[in-house]
Amino acid sequence: MYRKKKMITLTIDSKQVTVPEGTTILEAARKIDIDIPTLCFLKEINEVGDCRMCLVEIEGVKGYKASCVYPVEEGLVVRTNTKDLIDTKRTILELLLSSHQKNCLTCVRSTNCRLQDLCRRFEIPDLEYEGQMPEADMDDSSECIVRNTAKCILCRRCVNVCKKVQGVSAIGNVNRGFNSKIGVALGMGMKDSTCVGCGQCVIHCPVGALVEKSNVGKLREALADKTKHVIIQTAPAVRATIGEEFGMPVGTLVTGKMVAALRRLGFDKIFDTDLGADMTIMEEATEFIERLNKGKNLPMITSCSSGWITFAEKFYPDLLNHLSSTKSPMEILGTLIKTYYAKKEGIDPKDIYSVALMPCSAKKAEIIRDELKLEGGIQAVDNVVTTREMARMLKEANIDLASLDDEEYDDPLGEATGAGHIFGTTGGVMEAALRSVSYILDGTEIKNVEFKQVRGTKGIKEAKINIAGKEHKIAVSQGLANASKILDEIREGKSPYSFVEIMTCPGGCINGGGQPIVDEYKASKIDVKALRAKALYKADKKAKHRKAHENQSVKKIYEDFIGKPNGKEAHRLLHTHYNKQEVYVEK
Repeated sequence: MYRKKKMITLTIDSKQVTVPEGTTILEAARKIDIDIPTLCFLKEINEVGDCRMCLVEIEGVKGYKASCVYPVEEGLVVRTNTKDLIDTKRTILELLLSSHQKNCLTCVRSTNCRLQDLCRRFEIPDLEYEGQMPEADMDDSSECIVRNTAKCILCRRCVNVCKKVQGVSAIGNVNRGFNSKIGVALGMGMKDSTCVGCGQCVIHCPVGALVEKSNVGKLREALADKTKHVIIQTAPAVRATIGEEFGMPVGTLVTGKMVAALRRLGFDKIFDTDLGADMTIMEEATEFIERLNKGKNLPMITSCSSGWITFAEKFYPDLLNHLSSTKSPMEILGTLIKTYYAKKEGIDPKDIYSVALMPCSAKKAEIIRDELKLEGGIQAVDNVVTTREMARMLKEANIDLASLDDEEYDDPLGEATGAGHIFGTTGGVMEAALRSVSYILDGTEIKNVEFKQVRGTKGIKEAKINIAGKEHKIAVSQGLANASKILDEIREGKSPYSFVEIMTCPGGCINGGGQPIVDEYKASKIDVKALRAKALYKADKKAKHRKAHENQSVKKIYEDFIGKPNGKEAHRLLHTHYNKQEVYVEK
């Protein structure tokens, strides 16, 4: 039987607050807008009190206590700002700086670094402690992520996000004492580890110890090369997030401004990955119907999220036949750029430099996969830059996205439906597919296009749908640790589902590893994932068409170039296969 939690009243810095029993002092303080500083804290992921920045003084209790793990008690009187406390925290920061690489002026996290913010807040006047620096590792073996332990503050946020949220455990604690560091098992590089490139470690690192591997230099060269026809495609989720990098509120939809900014940067054409998403639905929904008819390789699992594909190849290679063979929207559009568009415009594909603006660091590895290469070994996509990288490029070029007027995507690969827009949030791929399944099956158009039962940020969502008079159970999973629960059921032959959507990152691409980094305190005050998702649902509602099969450009591509969905030419150009990846997994 449910028992209502007892309410506790305490006083923090002379302000009274009443919270449920079991709440920590840190959480209670945030209820009344008292910002107790933290470095290592991540709610429900890294609640360990290691960094000691959240220390508070409790009347009648000996010694300072870590507020992130200390539960409230009736009548507590807590102080967060005494002189001795502030002096103690200043000393903690000085000790952290003594073993921290201090190249702040050239660090990509400068001005968005929690350590830097705290040093400014506590007015660290000089470096009190200078001594031996621990031996550092610079690991750039991965195509996605660069790891520099010289900047690491041993907060272990990355370790626990990787372990608890993603179930990957690619990195962990190595050595002890002064030589302690975050590393990979057996001294391997990230490339050879269980890492899937998702970048969740990057967006949760409070400093610059983990960053995406930059491809900006190559893009600058391409834009300056007059012999190259440089094209960029933009992912669904980026339009809901890149505005944050220019001071706009979280959840601001900036599609037209983004297109205008990219045009000013010098791209020859700007296309929409959402068209690739509409194509994905045409292929994936048709493939799903064929599998249902044959009763083979069910449940079918979506294949859009590249971190998830790598995860499957490393951890569940025996289930690869359950994955849809349809390429990701990025790769589908990249393929069309160098085949359909190149032929239409009379351009040699070798003269096209195809760029993808993505919310995802894992996409950097996806583009070099051999099985995705086109005829002659040509890459469909030549370069991936993240939302953060593109924001830096625009600022470098004095382009203020926030001040620009809206502009439209280019033809013939710029039209997209609402179904394509919602690909960027968890449940979006499933919802987009459900909007078109009945039409692809028998030409029936559904009236209610919003499947709200698959929306939201719950780890695993379930729903029932009716297809051709038969009820089917479907599931939507976000975060790879949640995906493992579904995959284990499939492996054991106990899965009740016919169709499963898996997104690598919690919340989907709106919270991808290449997205704007939101400070932990700010994130505790607003629901970042929900606000970003709301922007994509807004784009969906405003769209002229909301079902993938209504996209007129997609219809023309099939009529003029590919033939029917899931046909011979479609399989040659728009489908792929997967391969087992051998990795060492610590037992």
